Amino acid sequence: MAQRRAPLGDRARYWFDSTLARGASAIVGWMALLCLAVVVPASAVVVWTDPDAPQSLPGRLAAVWHLTGETLRLGGATGAPLRVTMSVLLALVALLYVSTLVGLITTALTERLTALRRGRSTVLEHGHVVVLGWSEQVFTVVSELVAANANQRRAAVAVLADRDKTAMEEALSTKVGPVGRTRLICRSGPTTDPAVLALTSPATAGVVLVLPRDEPDADAEVVKTLLALRAALPGEGAHPPVVAAVRDDRYRLAASLAAGPGGVVLESDTVTARLIVQAARRPGLSLVHQELLDFAGDEFYLVAEPTLTGRPFGDALLSYPTSSVIGIVRGGTPLLNPPPQTPLAEDDLLVVISRDDDTVWPADCADSVDKAAMASGPATPARPERVLMLGWNRRAPLMVDQLRRRARPGSAVDVVSDGGEATVREVNEADAHHGTDLALTLYPGDVTRPETLRGLDVHSYDSVIVLGQDPAPGQPPDEPDNRTLVTLLLLRRLEEASGRELPVVTELVDDRNRALAPLGPGADVIISGKLIGLLMAQISQNRHLAAVFEELFSADGTGIRLRPAGDYVLPGCETTFATVVAAARQRGECAIGYRSHDDASTSPGYGVRINPPKAGRRRWTADDEVIVVGRD
Repeated sequence: MAQRRAPLGDRARYWFDSTLARGASAIVGWMALLCLAVVVPASAVVVWTDPDAPQSLPGRLAAVWHLTGETLRLGGATGAPLRVTMSVLLALVALLYVSTLVGLITTALTERLTALRRGRSTVLEHGHVVVLGWSEQVFTVVSELVAANANQRRAAVAVLADRDKTAMEEALSTKVGPVGRTRLICRSGPTTDPAVLALTSPATAGVVLVLPRDEPDADAEVVKTLLALRAALPGEGAHPPVVAAVRDDRYRLAASLAAGPGGVVLESDTVTARLIVQAARRPGLSLVHQELLDFAGDEFYLVAEPTLTGRPFGDALLSYPTSSVIGIVRGGTPLLNPPPQTPLAEDDLLVVISRDDDTVWPADCADSVDKAAMASGPATPARPERVLMLGWNRRAPLMVDQLRRRARPGSAVDVVSDGGEATVREVNEADAHHGTDLALTLYPGDVTRPETLRGLDVHSYDSVIVLGQDPAPGQPPDEPDNRTLVTLLLLRRLEEASGRELPVVTELVDDRNRALAPLGPGADVIISGKLIGLLMAQISQNRHLAAVFEELFSADGTGIRLRPAGDYVLPGCETTFATVVAAARQRGECAIGYRSHDDASTSPGYGVRINPPKAGRRRWTADDEVIVVGRD
């Protein structure tokens, strides 16, 4: 049986492809034929339509050749065959030389652009911020650094990570937005290689930040990065301060040793667990932390005030009309909310909250105090608390420990989780160490199922903590947020059915999911990565604040609290914030702001006002809360 021949078009296409596969010579030949096929007919048309062209056929053919030679840069000389041949040869040599030179220049430029695109050139900056590593925290850190450098004429942030430079630039541009005067520089390469670290010029940097990746072995890589940084820095001379973060406290000592004497290492899981527990004990506290830690509003400063030397600390509380004093730093050690009668020494630094460093100016505010409006009754007594924990992850045992440290007799924590034997073992271990004031109970169940939540009397609890599971190997870092959002949606349904609001505290991984969470605008949402990013950005601007934050967010130390306004001023009266500060001083606390119940759902800060003017007057209600620095 005769075989059917392929169509002529397919055979011609196959033959053409076969000739191209022979190499550069075939391509050059085809290009020459294509050029001649276009140029020669076009030149003939031009010559034949030219009224001044020669009339004879040889003359017109010579004109066609001359025009073709000029177009293809082949000389176009006419006359004897040897003359024409030499003209073409010289033109080909010139063409070969020029094309080779252009090719070399193009190749060099392409290699240079490729190197720049790969981020392998050295950063030549001084006093810049170096960020090592890539995670969700990098967007918060860079955003805050841009805000902090808004009034700087020349500032730069260099980010080094083992990712594509273009991809990093696009991600930062999308999530951070305009960077103003700050120059954002990305370099690509492993952060554990000293030779690659040298690309960021860490020796001339103002500060170096080391971020943990969103993976299980992130802490070990942070330690290795810190060791590589030590190797990349010169042996002599001043080294830049280092701020790093680890997730597991088991790596903190190793990271601190690798970071050196001036390094600061944060435990992200421990800090997150502490703030979740604080928010669970007093709803709305996460909003206060957000206001204090970002650079958009008031911030922490350390200032010296010689005029207050020898006077009691209590006098400093009413000595700044536009700033709030919360403690002192003595010999490098923070003393937050010391007793009011503590005398101020000559070398003491005041820890203040203010809009900027130039807004910290002293003036006596005692005249603004209305003693008649101050409450004189006892403080609202604390009572046992019942906490419902929906879900379990690696931070849950830390939260149980935080709840145990401040547990009042009769307090209880009920855990609902389907985490399996590992969760049961961790809960039992936590229960074995919780002491007698806290009852810990585990109820197996899937918190993403409606029947599980309907079987719980959720409204009988003082707070509900919603936790996502730890991501499994190979899962995206924000995968736990999917289950958390489902649980929040079911809790929202229970709220609507009962008409009662639930005091929910939620932990999310990705800040973008905050807008998706079915919660009220002023609900407590802890974004673990964002929180650590805010802390690292603050410490990078003043590393002496690390000890202040350590005390503020410690389990047993002085921290930020929300108290009923009725404990400080008489409900219904109109008075100044200086009166509240004076009343808090009598109770051994430092008042730094308030939360208005009436403005909680309408104001941009959900009713939270940090560091209001001392002379500012408002009418206080029984539902308002005062933000203080003190102890439970």
